Amino acid sequence: MTGRMKNGLRLAGLAIVFALCAAAWKTGAVQALYWPSLVTHHAAWAAAVARHPVAAPFAFIGIYAFAVAMSLPVGLWLSLLGGLLFGILLGGALTVLGASTGAILLFLLARGLLAPFFEAKFGRQIGKLRPGLERDGFSYLLALRLMPLFPFWLVNLAPALLGMRLTPYAIATIIGMVPTSFVLSAVGAGLATTLASRKAPSPAMLLKPEILVPLVALALLAILPALWRQWHTRTQRRATDPA
Repeated sequence: MTGRMKNGLRLAGLAIVFALCAAAWKTGAVQALYWPSLVTHHAAWAAAVARHPVAAPFAFIGIYAFAVAMSLPVGLWLSLLGGLLFGILLGGALTVLGASTGAILLFLLARGLLAPFFEAKFGRQIGKLRPGLERDGFSYLLALRLMPLFPFWLVNLAPALLGMRLTPYAIATIIGMVPTSFVLSAVGAGLATTLASRKAPSPAMLLKPEILVPLVALALLAILPALWRQWHTRTQRRATDPA
């Protein structure tokens, strides 16, 4: 394949990605996944899932994968929606599958046709992850998935542009997404009763065990990065201090 043909394919791929992202925003598909829409349309979506119990999970995986591959900022709401519509276990599993599929698609896009664009656009941010990924790619990526020190889209892009192999990337991604996915699914499932009763959400509903417990678990996951940085700093100091 000639250089001109490769450049043409890259431009075409970039145009398709931008067109898909623009369509998602222009049609209101992104906004439809935010909290107000979850409250308003929950009953209709639940009815659609009940009518199509086989197709609905696959549709959810496809929507989630598309959102992650296009780096659309709807992952939180989709995770909650998974719990709302499918329950904790199935919703969490579908979230892991959808998010992982999207992350792998973005990995392939970043490594293939769109590599020059991503390198030019996000080279500085990706450089922050270079030492850890080049030193121990699998373990470092798994830690980043479990403890989100950097934005999700950046953690998806960096390994591809820094030469990480697809298999360890996929395994670390799937394992690392499990805790947060199931916690958010549990939060979503806890909201289902309130939304089904058509009651307006209020701060008091956060005190219900089915919502409070997963929120506490999510908070513990959120503070892990700070604890990890503190431990890492102390470890480095001990290593450099003279005996």
